Amino acid sequence: MRRTPEITLPLRLDRDSPEPLPAQLAAGLRELARNGVLAPGDALPSTRALADHLNVSRGTVVAGYDQLLAEGYLSAAIGRSTVVNPLLRRVHPRRPPAHRPPPTETASRYDLRPGLPWPDEVVGAAWKAAWRQASATPASRPAPVLGLPELRVAWADHLRLMRAVIADPGQIVVTGGGREGLALGLLALAGGRPLRVAVEEPGYPSLRRVPPRFGATLMPLPVDAKGLRVTDLPVGRDAPDVLLVTPSHQYPLGGSLPVDRRQALLDWARANRVVIVEDDYDSELRYTSQPLPALAALDDPEEGNVVLLGTLSKTLTPTLAMGFLVVPGRLVPAFASTRRDLGQPASLVAQHAIAAYLRAGALRAHTQRMRNLYRRRRGLVVAALADLPGATVFPMDGGLHAVVQTDRPEAELVASLAASGVRVSALSDYWSGPTTRRGIVFGFGAVSEPDLAAALDIIAGLLRASPAR
Repeated sequence: MRRTPEITLPLRLDRDSPEPLPAQLAAGLRELARNGVLAPGDALPSTRALADHLNVSRGTVVAGYDQLLAEGYLSAAIGRSTVVNPLLRRVHPRRPPAHRPPPTETASRYDLRPGLPWPDEVVGAAWKAAWRQASATPASRPAPVLGLPELRVAWADHLRLMRAVIADPGQIVVTGGGREGLALGLLALAGGRPLRVAVEEPGYPSLRRVPPRFGATLMPLPVDAKGLRVTDLPVGRDAPDVLLVTPSHQYPLGGSLPVDRRQALLDWARANRVVIVEDDYDSELRYTSQPLPALAALDDPEEGNVVLLGTLSKTLTPTLAMGFLVVPGRLVPAFASTRRDLGQPASLVAQHAIAAYLRAGALRAHTQRMRNLYRRRRGLVVAALADLPGATVFPMDGGLHAVVQTDRPEAELVASLAASGVRVSALSDYWSGPTTRRGIVFGFGAVSEPDLAAALDIIAGLLRASPAR
């Protein structure tokens, strides 16, 4: 049985007005077309349906429509619905806004923003199959508080195989990505009090901006070539409540925390009652050796202090906006209570799709392919920037970015690269305060190899040509 579409147009007629009802109707529809509520090609209700909706005679609607047909606002043909004139913008150009929006950021020819993965090989047969399967699941099932059980089981299996982390699915929390996961953790741990959150200096800017949004105080802690300097950690009353750390691949400098430091860090956290948030952002993308076990793998899964934070942003795509937390058993009730209040941000359809993708082993296969691809691109970076005078390329044992420290003027170098079509980040941006370090940080994951080679030629040329200071 054919149903008449519900009429939702915001039209009102004033029967006490001296203006005739057809003129009021025409004026209302005219204004809706002018301000974009009615777009060119939109179908209008039939005259009979609109008359019933407005409680007026059909002749009133016919007269209003005829007026707008004559003015060029509407278009009609025998046997077809009356529509807003598809050529409306030619007949009645829209009025320019009083204040034009600010100009959009000019796109760079070579976008080397750090951390972006290669997107072209995400959508394959396994990806399409997973989403087809997910789209067939019933839409009436509510999203569980901590996430779809099937996804949490699949993620536990993936972590066991890829990161040597033995996780109980009941301790895995599905998140809306890295920042949402960190925000959830801060709220769950705060208990209504302001937190002191220690961060690596330098560190990941987007995550570092999250704690102050929740009233937390940041405590920058120094790093060296091997990662966080655990001998300098504050203790007792000076210790933070939470420590955000990247032990597998310090961001952005690239150090990997040795096992002895990892154990010392766990001992410190236990003695000072500090919760460690381990940002395991790209540990699966390692090129020169096998990654060390995650810090969470060395911790007590029930009474421990490590919350493992993971996403699919580096291995798949940041546009998916999905991740997970692995939480010690003792903290699960607090995280569940907070998630219950905030709601589950990841759609159930997306959770079903990623669960199917993980169960098929597709993420492991995709990660292996991408690791080989990124290894080749890393080789291009190393070859292009080797032996440049006045420049130091930090080791790139893994990840999707490179760090070049230079004695050239940083702002001028970044600006010159931008003028040449290469978009990079300034190394000093990764410190929360003043620093003497200068240089650039750029990614090599999201551009094709020919484009990367061309961009590297520009970078190397400017580094050679730039005067040192």
